[in-house]
Amino acid sequence: MNILVVTGMRAEKIVRESVGDAATVEVVNAGVAAFIRPEHLEGLNLHEYDLVLVPGLVSGDFTGLEERVGVPVRKGSKHAVDLGLVIELADTLEFSHSTPACELIASKTRERAFETMSKLEESADQAFSLGALKIGGSSRMKVMAEVVAAETLTDPKLEEIIHLYVFEGADIIDLGISLGADADDVSRVIQVARRACEVPISIDTLEPDLLALGVGEGVDLLLSLNGKNMDTIGPLAHETDTPCVIIPDLDHQKSETAVIESLEKNIDAAREHGIKRIIADPILNPPCDGLAESLVRYAEFHREHPEIPLFCGVGNVSELLDVDSTGVNGLLAGIGSELGASILFTPEFSDKNRGSIRELTTASQMMQLSLDRESPPKDLGIDLLELKEKRRRPFETPPEEFTPARPIKSWRLDPAGSVRISITERTIENGKIKEGVIIAEHRNGVVVGRNTCQILTTLIEEGCVSLLDHAGYLGRELTRAELALRLGRSYNQDDEF
Repeated sequence: MNILVVTGMRAEKIVRESVGDAATVEVVNAGVAAFIRPEHLEGLNLHEYDLVLVPGLVSGDFTGLEERVGVPVRKGSKHAVDLGLVIELADTLEFSHSTPACELIASKTRERAFETMSKLEESADQAFSLGALKIGGSSRMKVMAEVVAAETLTDPKLEEIIHLYVFEGADIIDLGISLGADADDVSRVIQVARRACEVPISIDTLEPDLLALGVGEGVDLLLSLNGKNMDTIGPLAHETDTPCVIIPDLDHQKSETAVIESLEKNIDAAREHGIKRIIADPILNPPCDGLAESLVRYAEFHREHPEIPLFCGVGNVSELLDVDSTGVNGLLAGIGSELGASILFTPEFSDKNRGSIRELTTASQMMQLSLDRESPPKDLGIDLLELKEKRRRPFETPPEEFTPARPIKSWRLDPAGSVRISITERTIENGKIKEGVIIAEHRNGVVVGRNTCQILTTLIEEGCVSLLDHAGYLGRELTRAELALRLGRSYNQDDEF
């Protein structure tokens, strides 16, 4: 296509660098590209082009100009650094009068990614299935979400947590059972979980009596079988064809070789009892406590037993590492994919680990797409970038003449009154997710919403703000509250963020 890119004077350099030889660049008499209007293009010879791209942030209506010249005049990207990608995809993209091209590309790429994943999962082979859920083989790594100490929770609280975990993308709900739990506790939480969701349910305990109860209640998966409970549970699991996660007999004094030997011994015992659907857990160790050695253990086991699905306890690392879980989970999912992991297991026990289910679900999807493309997991249409940028925007240079900002000497209390700002947490109501909101409380009333601009505008319209400096302060605090909602963080007015 013969494409013309129109820009303003200040953005000329970066636009030309981004576009290169792929399109013609015209600089019109407008300092800021976003301020370009149709009249700025009147003197240009647009007829020789197949497509004219104006900046994605322009607000003017270019449809009249388009009709007069008979050439599409559409929005390009919001930022000049993205123009190269936009032009590269111009033959496959229907540009818009209202939506910036970069947003169209992101939307279509994401849509295409999910379509591809659906087809890949549908055609994937498997070691076995839990209902309709494929486990192992070439299927996507599944995310198992643990409800820690499930028996200590009330029925409503347990239901709420399960609803939230399923909403975040959990493929399997694991009911973690504490030491000292009794049969009534276990029976109750299994029944609650069955009512709360339709995904497979597992029970996690070493107690043979409680595992046996889980078999009787019809759970879909048992965690964890070893040499101490195998003789009791093995025959029951065989009779009901209940899949089992097999672990080594844990002993921190054992060598790496001994751990593998113990795991293989327990798997052999499970097979002797007639258990057919087996998942192996070589045990992922925390950092500074054998993490690297355990990864080698996974690799060696998978090399020797490629047909057995592997269980990877990602939470053993993310919960014991004070690093943002997004990167940790993404990296461990990538490592798990190479090691042949079939199940990624995590609780969301600590506050710093909240969101791990969603992160692992996205990471698992990324690895599935990456393996299909036979390329690293980047530029897939989905990602885990939350704070870092994929492409940094250009920075401004200060003008030669400027007024330096002056320190604040004193605050004036707004005669219209003060505003108290807080946020609510995401919750479950009647089985549906209720997103958190910003609460702005004033003596004239309370304004609730999720958008800074809308809340501030409403406060002004309701007579809650009368000073410009108060409006500026509220804009800052409301923006911090909105960011806290988006990032799943807590928020306190005037505290450091």
